Amino acid sequence: MKAAYLNTRAGPEALVIGDLPRPQPGRNELLVRVHTTAVTPTEFNWSPTFNTRAGQPRPFPIILSHEFSGVVEELGEAAEGFMVGDAIYGMNDWFSNGAQAEFCTAPASAVARVPVSGDWNQAATVPISALTAWQGLFERCRLQAGERVLIHGGAGGVGVFAVQLARWCGAHVIATASTHNLNFVRELGADEVIDYRSTPFEKVVQDIDVVFDAVGGETLARSWDLLASGGRLATIAAESESLKEPRARNAFFIVEPNREQLAKVATLLSTGELRAFVEATFPLEQVREAYDLARRGGHRGKVIVRISEGGDSVKVRL
Repeated sequence: MKAAYLNTRAGPEALVIGDLPRPQPGRNELLVRVHTTAVTPTEFNWSPTFNTRAGQPRPFPIILSHEFSGVVEELGEAAEGFMVGDAIYGMNDWFSNGAQAEFCTAPASAVARVPVSGDWNQAATVPISALTAWQGLFERCRLQAGERVLIHGGAGGVGVFAVQLARWCGAHVIATASTHNLNFVRELGADEVIDYRSTPFEKVVQDIDVVFDAVGGETLARSWDLLASGGRLATIAAESESLKEPRARNAFFIVEPNREQLAKVATLLSTGELRAFVEATFPLEQVREAYDLARRGGHRGKVIVRISEGGDSVKVRL
């Protein structure tokens, strides 16, 4: 199969385009014919990219990108809930080879059918970011209708879903963003927006029920005092230094695959209650250029790598 992969521990400049053996699905896994995948520039800095769960070096070649859209090619032993040919989207294990290849494997529990009337490119941008927002808001912080939620980084890859999901559940949404993104975040459903470059957020908000932090650092440190009695905070951006503090350590989380949540997100995308955004699409042969663009930041959507050619329309088995 054609793939982009690393033969050494390095950055995107070291990515090689070549042929590798097609993976085989294990028990409870699916073999996926990948259509599109989203690039995550920070993946080159993640421990699971180059290490096993036991802390040993992973063998090369290593394939990146862990969210994708595609079609079920083969069912592994005991894999349930899908048929060969189903159009799916989802994510796979951080410690396994990813989706910058014609085929990847993924647990059946980590994928769902793609949104009805969606497209391959948009579907590939959703799994990691939307699940992160869902799990932070609803699992960890138990956000309820009528509560006040402050979302840091409202125009970011995770923030755009956090704003929309918080609005969908009936919360009063306050979001921080840069000047040129204020109207965009309002359009996503924020009731109030704060230009973090000109206005210290702690000067204009207080008694917050939930803080969802996708920024970290000083922003996280300044957020604790805003919480109302019984307030909750979740962060995906805590640094190693801040994690020494028990409350920050308890607030930090890493997204986990979840089929049921992906299915709920797909429904919201199909009804238009959620929107996904694509910044640009590159063919696999231009994966290094895709990373160059993604690393510049400031985008309202993700950068996509298209693995296989074909129309954008997705046919879904209901």
